[in-house]
Amino acid sequence: MAMSPAPESLIPEAEPTRRRDLSAWLPTVRDTVVAIALALAVGAFLVIVSDPEVIDAVGDMFNYPASFFVYAGDVLRYSAEAVWDAYSALVRGAVGSGPALERTLERSAPLICAGLGVALAFRAGLFNIGAQGQALVGALAAGYVAFTWDLPAGLHLLVALAAGLTAGALWGSIVGWLKATTGAHEVITTIMLNNVARFLVLYFLAKEAFQRPNSDNLITPGPADSATFPTIAGIHLGIPLALLAAAAVWWILERSKLGFELRAVGANPDASRTAGMSTTKVYILVMALAGLLAGLAATMTVLGLRQSVTDQVVGSVGFDAITVALLGRATPLGTVLAGLLFGALSAGGLGMQASAGVPPELIQVVQALIVLFVAAPALIRGLGRMRRRRRKDRAVEPEGAAA
Repeated sequence: MAMSPAPESLIPEAEPTRRRDLSAWLPTVRDTVVAIALALAVGAFLVIVSDPEVIDAVGDMFNYPASFFVYAGDVLRYSAEAVWDAYSALVRGAVGSGPALERTLERSAPLICAGLGVALAFRAGLFNIGAQGQALVGALAAGYVAFTWDLPAGLHLLVALAAGLTAGALWGSIVGWLKATTGAHEVITTIMLNNVARFLVLYFLAKEAFQRPNSDNLITPGPADSATFPTIAGIHLGIPLALLAAAAVWWILERSKLGFELRAVGANPDASRTAGMSTTKVYILVMALAGLLAGLAATMTVLGLRQSVTDQVVGSVGFDAITVALLGRATPLGTVLAGLLFGALSAGGLGMQASAGVPPELIQVVQALIVLFVAAPALIRGLGRMRRRRRKDRAVEPEGAAA
């Protein structure tokens, strides 16, 4: 009688599969690291050309030719000092102290949540540019419950959180419904709904029920203490909630039937319909989940940082989420790491401005360059091939010379 194979016999097959998976990831990781390094290099160049001491030394180098090499040395020294001061201030401002680390995590959490929403839509073949509007609507709903309702502490937080998530999900599901029933392109509808959301928020902020007492400004009261995230060691609990959201998105994508369907629809919607999948259900559900995650990002600001609601309460987190999702390659882990990186750059930019006198716009340039290089993998790989070709040529030259 034939014996069943022992479990150990499966190990040789599992190892090559694991190695293949790792080898598939390596080019992506390498391209991302190179993109970040190139962006930082360009940022260093901008720091150098905007440093007054470097500019004066370059002028002296050409005004006094007899001391050309002396001033050239000064240029190199001042350039190195400027770059070191700028980037060391960036690191200190991001992770150099307890308050700096708290600031980084607080800025990263909404980016992670909104980025997960954009990444989830990417996997279903949808380009969600509407995270900004979804976050605004979520902030309005969560804020209204937080400053208006009178509930016990734990219940008040849960209800305010649920209001923000529900409002964001409903706003996102409009896009999925329009896509599924009318074929309206999600890029157009999300852009338009961003504007609709902003003016809707402004409309409600002008109402007496939403306005701060004794104020004519379009701003709400702050949230009640009973509706805010508790803090542990200076970090509000919304931050670990963002990590739990990333784990949930990973489970949906990799372990659930919905995840399989949305990945199939994203790869080929026509084939998915032929296989019996409902693209209507997938589009509506995935955009509802994307809006829910954007609403969660808004609660990080309103309930976590205890900010009043205005039309600018979420800043540009919805648009920054697109860059985070792109840098994270639309994967949960990548999105978390990209959110932490962008949060660190944002927090560290304040340190650069305060300590090194570097304008904060430089960080925005670096962020844009990272996305530019990540979005152009052919450029990164082309640079890598050129470098490998030069190494090969140098290795071949001695053999040719010896011959």
